[in-house]
Amino acid sequence: MDKKLDIAIAGAGPAGLAAALYLTRAGHRVTIFERFDEPKPVGSGLILQPTGLTVLADLGLLDEMLSLGSRIERLHGTDARTGRTVLEVRYDARRGRRFGLAVHRAALFGVLYRAASREAIAIETNVEVETLETAERATLVGGNGKRLGPFDLIVDASGARSKLRRYLGDAAMPRPLAYGAFWASLGWRDDFDKSALLQRYDKASIMVGVLPIGRPEPGAQEMAAFFWSLKPADAEQVKAEGLEAWKARVISVWPQCEAFTGQIDSFEQLSLARYGHHTMALPAGRLLAVIGDAAHSTSPQLGQGANMALLDAAALSHALAKAKSVEHALDTYAKARRWHVRVFQALSLSLTPFYQSDSTMLPFMRDRMVAALARIPPGPQFLAAMVAGTVIDPFKRIGLAELQWPEAG
Repeated sequence: MDKKLDIAIAGAGPAGLAAALYLTRAGHRVTIFERFDEPKPVGSGLILQPTGLTVLADLGLLDEMLSLGSRIERLHGTDARTGRTVLEVRYDARRGRRFGLAVHRAALFGVLYRAASREAIAIETNVEVETLETAERATLVGGNGKRLGPFDLIVDASGARSKLRRYLGDAAMPRPLAYGAFWASLGWRDDFDKSALLQRYDKASIMVGVLPIGRPEPGAQEMAAFFWSLKPADAEQVKAEGLEAWKARVISVWPQCEAFTGQIDSFEQLSLARYGHHTMALPAGRLLAVIGDAAHSTSPQLGQGANMALLDAAALSHALAKAKSVEHALDTYAKARRWHVRVFQALSLSLTPFYQSDSTMLPFMRDRMVAALARIPPGPQFLAAMVAGTVIDPFKRIGLAELQWPEAG
């Protein structure tokens, strides 16, 4: 598209910042509206998969991200009672030297935010966007009735509890999932494998995880994301029983984790994550594109959330570059992301009960079927593609070529 647009982006998370970088570099005039008094990251750690890393490379930010993160070669899970391996996923099961990069959410946010600052992208804070109005152009309406605009395009990157997507006829909030997690960012301990996401399970009602996440910013200490699954409804009861009782429970499942529980002096160091599932049937309409968790929120079992958001941003930019009109671009964006999003949303929803639920049969099946799948071709290759986010090729339709992966360093 030759025309340069006035574009508003709601939300200064990874989805919004990545979209702003792409669209600004394409020559559009971009303003980000953020509801907090300052843009900031939320959460502990995540794994940037080959999908997300490819987008960061396309944005010229991969080297900076690599310098902060921790390279992950495998995902490994064991049964707490028997010590039997019940999950083994290796990125190198597929050709191409793929890997994941575990990062602190503050590191991903910082890399994107610093890039946005270098591009002098306008960010207006303390703006709670409530709805929008469209005529020939679109106007955002804030919670105080303030009108913002007009704009040629609105990009909704406001997260799972988006208020703007109802403009497209989708007023549903994410369906709450039964299990969430306590998580904390703690100092790394070298007794653990620095190249792996490690998990330990007791059926599906208890899962303990340790993920090396590198540094939140240059010069900071190396950290780990530590998490313990539980029902959010049970969190107050756990707190009432006391911190030492909870620590004893963790150590009974995984004694080695005393290296992390010993760093926790108060429940205030633990954040409670709640998860929900929601997928928009059509994440685009008149003058509005919905990206990231606003378009598709899910559990973190496949670790695709941030990676999907980055792919959305790249897809929207590519669609605008190739289309003759905004309307055509939004249709192209929706079609380009449709099947990749739907497949991974379905996989995540179907797999979650095997790892976080009250079922006894599902973890029994998991411990035998997944372990067997990891040993018998093409099982290892499928598991690697599922974790990497490439069961369905997400790159061709959004105009990217997958990154040629560097050797381990």
